[in-house]
Amino acid sequence: MAAHGIGSGTRQPEVELIRDADRAESWLLMVDGTPQSHVDLSDPTYLDFEYVQRIGHTVDLAFPAGRRIRALHLGAGALTLARYVAATRPGSRQRAVDNNPRLVELVRESLPWDRRTDLRVGTGDAREWLARRQSGSADLVVCDVFAGAQTPAALTSVEFFADADRVLDEGGVCAANVGDGRRLRHVRAQAATLAEVFAHTALIAAPGVLRGRRFGNFVLLGSQRPLPAGELTRRAHRDPDMARVLEGETLERFVAGAAAVRDAAATDSPAPPDDVFAR
Repeated sequence: MAAHGIGSGTRQPEVELIRDADRAESWLLMVDGTPQSHVDLSDPTYLDFEYVQRIGHTVDLAFPAGRRIRALHLGAGALTLARYVAATRPGSRQRAVDNNPRLVELVRESLPWDRRTDLRVGTGDAREWLARRQSGSADLVVCDVFAGAQTPAALTSVEFFADADRVLDEGGVCAANVGDGRRLRHVRAQAATLAEVFAHTALIAAPGVLRGRRFGNFVLLGSQRPLPAGELTRRAHRDPDMARVLEGETLERFVAGAAAVRDAAATDSPAPPDDVFAR
């Protein structure tokens, strides 16, 4: 579970860096004690968090190999995925936003990225920042915004994802990191929400998380063109932490009975159990 600062109020979450004892030049970014990002400065193609690996697979498969893309990252964190895109698709144009200035400054100073890459990072409210992007100006929008360990309500609605769709060029992909557990009401509603906006949707998660046996991350994908579900399924099965991909009728059955979320009724995502981040 990653947690990107976008909380309301004046208090900014506490951020710290912890060195990864198992990998040289690797760091874990913590926000208020929650693991937020993992980054390997010597190998930007290394993706440690399971859900980031799944978004990485999506980037690999949704666009021709090596082709430069235009990516927007809502929730900057340690810029793990942005570094991955820069390494695997040189020349890509990327923009990222986080509303925690201390986090952004810490990453700039302690986890520097190659300044020759076309990557700019700013601070601000993710939804307001997205609203200022030009229509059709991105190939990829990644929604990975958390306050503490919860997604703010404003980033869970049909209206929000419709704006993401507006910003995407024809054939672009929206990828959202969603946390949920037990009855899975939130992720079902989020899947229904994306299905209201995008012609094609898919969901990726570990089997135990998908059955509600434990709290975890779901990756939701939306696009106006068919998604590479078959190859995503094969990659997800080969991952060290195997995952399943739901799409088409299988995803429809998973979502059955859930209503799409609109601004007027949107709520924050559920808080994870206290022990979910125990290491």
